[in-house]
Amino acid sequence: MYLSRFLSLHALWVTVSSVMQHYPSVWGHYDVCKTQIYTEEGKVWDYMACQPEARDMIKYVKVTLDPPDITCGDPPETFCAMGNPYMCNNECDASTQELAHPPELMFDLEGRHPSTFWQSTTWKDYPKPLHVNITLSWNKTIELTDNIVITFESGRPDQMILEKSLDYGRTWQPYQYYATDCLDAFHMDPKSVRDLSQHTVLEIICTEEYSTGYMTNSKIIHFEIKDRFAFFAGPRLHNMASLYGQLDTTKKLRDFFTITDLRIRLLRPGTGEIYVDEQHLARYFYAISDIRVYGRCKCNLHATGCKEENKRLLCECEHNTTGPDCGKCKKNYQGRPWSPGSYLPIPKGTANICIPSISSIGNPPKFDRIWPNISSLEVSKPNQANVCDNELLHCQNGGTCINNVRCQCPPAYTGILCEKLKCERDPGGCSQNSGQGPVSHGPLLLLTALLGATGLCIC
Repeated sequence: MYLSRFLSLHALWVTVSSVMQHYPSVWGHYDVCKTQIYTEEGKVWDYMACQPEARDMIKYVKVTLDPPDITCGDPPETFCAMGNPYMCNNECDASTQELAHPPELMFDLEGRHPSTFWQSTTWKDYPKPLHVNITLSWNKTIELTDNIVITFESGRPDQMILEKSLDYGRTWQPYQYYATDCLDAFHMDPKSVRDLSQHTVLEIICTEEYSTGYMTNSKIIHFEIKDRFAFFAGPRLHNMASLYGQLDTTKKLRDFFTITDLRIRLLRPGTGEIYVDEQHLARYFYAISDIRVYGRCKCNLHATGCKEENKRLLCECEHNTTGPDCGKCKKNYQGRPWSPGSYLPIPKGTANICIPSISSIGNPPKFDRIWPNISSLEVSKPNQANVCDNELLHCQNGGTCINNVRCQCPPAYTGILCEKLKCERDPGGCSQNSGQGPVSHGPLLLLTALLGATGLCIC
């Protein structure tokens, strides 16, 4: 009987410990920045790397067209239907809502019939090129998580370049070239993402896969994000740990999927033929009904939230960080240089929180009542500043500096530098007989409650 009770108690305690200490690890998506755990010193914060959920980023985009007057309808003009390129009695008129095709129709709700779409002027000035730049700006650093998808209502262009910026549109780099003839258009051999590998995943390619010209059943152009992820995570993206490890250790790879702006450069309309029919130039124009961009705010693994404020996306920073991308330490938390969080080790990563400045350790801010546990302050990179040393950052009250990453405190003291008496947290304060901090009863109370539910008692 006693043996069975002991085994039941042991199983319960293992369950309680597992729930209290390890439950964040099963989530595996870096969706929690910190959680409270129980240690010998009482209740403390356990910090981990975290990031916002992926979302539809088109909701927050600002679109700019160049040239500004490239949208059809001012003055009104006729164009040919896509299904029948010789039926040229369709009209675009900016002054009539039913006939207008403004840029915002690239981003409205899809599913209506007939489709709504933005449309350019026709190629009436041929042979002068019909060039259009469509710039999508977020005024925020974005990490792409899914394919970029562009749906055309005019036939896909014969020549197009998708470009990205990492500095808010000051400089641009090509993401991918699209053409019916890559060699003729861009002096590049045609390739597809399937021709790439882990070693060449960052290669800028020209593809002919999405440039089939004037065909009613060929509307969509992709920039394949997930296919590139699959080189590391497997074809069904089951091994995300491998992908996160690569993103963490290869800055060029992570930067490849990071943007502040996208630019769609339309260089030649879809003709579907070798030559341009100069008798029917109203056949040639650009029309886009939908653009999809999915991603998350880049917060350097220091936030799970991202809010819109004054028409700008801002990370809701944790880990004592601040800034639009959580890119610096808060005031009074500059005890070591700022560092981004790390996906490693899987699954919780490393928070790399900002620690209090030495001058503020004795008087921490009121809102941070639960002091970080020592394990969350360990230096994960050799070039980061020390938490303690034997010169400037002394462990106080007889504490010993262990490997420059933590102070081993005497039994009566706690804190990063052993600067606080444990008994100060006791409701009765410090007395002559108090040599230790208060005993944490949280685990015992939880265990007692569970025992009550099972009919067991501690005798």
